[in-house]
Formats: sequence, C-alpha cells, structure tokens
Amino acid sequence: QEQLVESGGGLVQAGGSLRLSCAASVPSFRTYAMGWFRQAPGKEREFVAAINFSGGSSYYGDSVKGRFTTSRDNAKNTVYLQMRSLTPEDTAVYYCAAKRTFRSGYVLLENDYDFWGQGTQVTVSS
Repeated sequence: QEQLVESGGGLVQAGGSLRLSCAASVPSFRTYAMGWFRQAPGKEREFVAAINFSGGSSYYGDSVKGRFTTSRDNAKNTVYLQMRSLTPEDTAVYYCAAKRTFRSGYVLLENDYDFWGQGTQVTVSS
C-alpha cells in the first residue's frame, strides 16, 4: 500500500533550522513528483515546495523562497525539506504529497497529488 511518512518536525527558535524527511513506501519512487504543503491553525493549506521525479527541477512558494530547499534521494525513497531562517509564521503542520507521473516537471496544485502523508508539526518560537 502506498504510504508517506514525514519526520523531523519539532520546536525551534526563530532564526533556527530544521530538516524534514518524507519516506515513501511506493514502487518505483523515481516515477513520482513530490510536494510539500503546510497548514497553520485556522488557515488553508499552503503550497511550500515541489520537486520533479529526478530532483533536477524544483519550485517554491513565495513565502519560503530563498529559505527552504527541497531535495530527494531516489535510492532511499525519501524527499527532504531543509528549512532555514525560520520565523513564527512558519509554524504549521507540514505535509508531503506524491503524484505518479511520467512527465518531467513538478506538480504545484494540491488537488493534483495522489496521496499524502499524515503531517509533522513544526513550531517556531519567537
């Protein structure tokens, strides 16, 4: 059964860093485009980052551009989100998502993803 499991969330002070991981239990992980989204209390889910099947192309939401980096290790079936210069506004539950695709690009729209992880909480204190 296809499954995504996020890890690496926690409590960090403003200005700090965290690295999230998303381990995928899927056949042929390299055929999946992956994405990161987040949802803060009382807010809609927000696009954070996306990466294509090979890791050669990625895209970021405006609020995280220049601070967050996504990457993947297809040999480990894992995608990462490196977060730097965190602010309290980054506090949210972070989700990874997967889309089976044979196209080379990344996937930006939430509704285009096939399945999701359970999320990991990131809390940034001021």
